[in-house]
Amino acid sequence: MNDLLTQIENIVGPEGVLHGDDARARSGDWLGRTPCLAKAIVRPENTDETAAIVKLCNEHAQPIVPAGGLTGLARGAVANETEIMLSFERMKAIEEVDPVGRTMTVQTGAPLQAVQEAAGDYNMMFPIDLGARGSATIGGNIATNAGGNQVIRYGMMRNQVLGLEVVLADGAVLSSMNKVLKNNSGYDLKHIFIGSEGTLGLVTRAVLRLSPQPKSENTALLAIDDFSKLTTFFEFVGERFADTLNAFEVMWKEHYQIVAVASGRHQAPMEAGHAFYVVVETTGVDERHDSEHFTTVLSEAIEAGLVADAVIASSKAQRGMIWAIREDIEALAAVLLPGAVFDVSLPISAMDAYTRTITREIAAAWPDNNRVVIFGHLGDGNLHIGATASPWTVDVHNRIENIVYGPLAAVGGAISAEHGVGLEKRNFLNISRTEEEIALMRMLKGALDPKNLFNPGKVLAI
Repeated sequence: MNDLLTQIENIVGPEGVLHGDDARARSGDWLGRTPCLAKAIVRPENTDETAAIVKLCNEHAQPIVPAGGLTGLARGAVANETEIMLSFERMKAIEEVDPVGRTMTVQTGAPLQAVQEAAGDYNMMFPIDLGARGSATIGGNIATNAGGNQVIRYGMMRNQVLGLEVVLADGAVLSSMNKVLKNNSGYDLKHIFIGSEGTLGLVTRAVLRLSPQPKSENTALLAIDDFSKLTTFFEFVGERFADTLNAFEVMWKEHYQIVAVASGRHQAPMEAGHAFYVVVETTGVDERHDSEHFTTVLSEAIEAGLVADAVIASSKAQRGMIWAIREDIEALAAVLLPGAVFDVSLPISAMDAYTRTITREIAAAWPDNNRVVIFGHLGDGNLHIGATASPWTVDVHNRIENIVYGPLAAVGGAISAEHGVGLEKRNFLNISRTEEEIALMRMLKGALDPKNLFNPGKVLAI
C-alpha cells in the first residue's frame, strides 16, 4: 500500500479502505457487469473523516470519484486505475426528523427508501421517488438533482433540499445546514452543488424538506390510441385534478409489450397493442371523496373518447402491480442491452414528432435488427429512450446518440432531464447549453477545484 493509502487508513481504520482484490470484487456499474477499477475504495463514516481524506488527497494531487448507490445511468461514478473511489456507504445515518418544522437531517449515504420510511414513521413523506429507491442514496440524488415519478407535483430534488454540508477540494467544510423555508441572506450556496455530480464539492450531510403524508391515493392504468388524445387527456386531468395530480407516466406500446406481456414477469392488466399506456395517480386528504372524483373524471374521459381502456387499482397490491410494470428496468435491459439509454426532456408539444423522427431514422439505418423503447414522465416533459441495433459496436452507439440528441436543440430540449451528464453525455453538452454557460461552468470548476481532483472528466471534458 502506498504512503497516501496508509495515511488514509490511519483516518478511517483498516475496514475503511478496500484495495486489490477487495476493490475489484465491487461492481463498477449498476448492472454489475464490470469490476471497479479504482486503485482503492475509501469509506469514511462522517464529515470530519471525509474532510481529512480530501485534504490529504489535495496535498498528493490524488483524484477522487465520489460514489453513492451506483444506480446512475450516465457513468458519473466510474473510477479508473489512477483514481480513488470515495464511497459514502457507511454514512447512512438519519440524524433527526422534525415533523413540526417538516425537515429531516441525514448523512449523504442514507438510501432513499430509508428516508421515505423514516418520514412515514412521523406521518410525513419525502416526495422524491424512483425505481432504484432501495439502492439510490440521498447524496447521489442531490449530486444529479434527481427527479422521479412525482416531479409534476413536488418538483426535483433541488426543491426538497434546505441545507447542505459540503467538503471542498482543499478539505475545508462548508456547513450550511439551513432548516428554514425562507432564507434570503445572501447567495444560496447549496444550489452550486445540487446537480454538480460531485465535481465541485462532496456533499456529506443534508437537511431535507418533508411534506404531509396524503390520506388518499388513487391510481389507474389507461390505454390511449393516439398522441393528440394523449395530450388532450393530460390537459383534461390537469384541469379536473389540479394540484392533486401526483403522477402522469406514459409507456409507448413497445414498453408495455416487452414488460407486461413478453417478459413473463407480470400479469398484464389489459391487452397489448394500444399506442400508449398511461399511469395516472392522484393523492389527497379525503379518501371517499377523492376516490369518487377520480372515478368520475376517468369515466368522463372514456365517454369523451379519449381513453380506450382503463383499470383502476382497488388496493395497494394492485397499485403496486401497475407501478411494477412502469418501473421494471431489468425486463427492458434484458431486451435492449447491449444498447444505449437516454434521458431527455423537451416540450410536450414536440414529443410526437420527435419520437416518430428518431424511431424512423433508427429503423432506416438498421432496418432488420433495431429496437426502440420509449417511456417516461411525460407530465413533466421527460422521456426515457432505449435503443439498440445489432451487431452492437461503438460506431452504432455513436450514430444512435446523434440521432437521439440531434433534434433536441431545435425544440429547446435537454440531453439530460434527471440522470446527469457524467461521462456518457459530456460531448453533447453544447446541445443543451450555450458557449457562455459552459464557460461559466468551467470558471466555477476552476475556482472550486483548481487541481481538478473531484470527479475529473465528468460533465466537462478536461
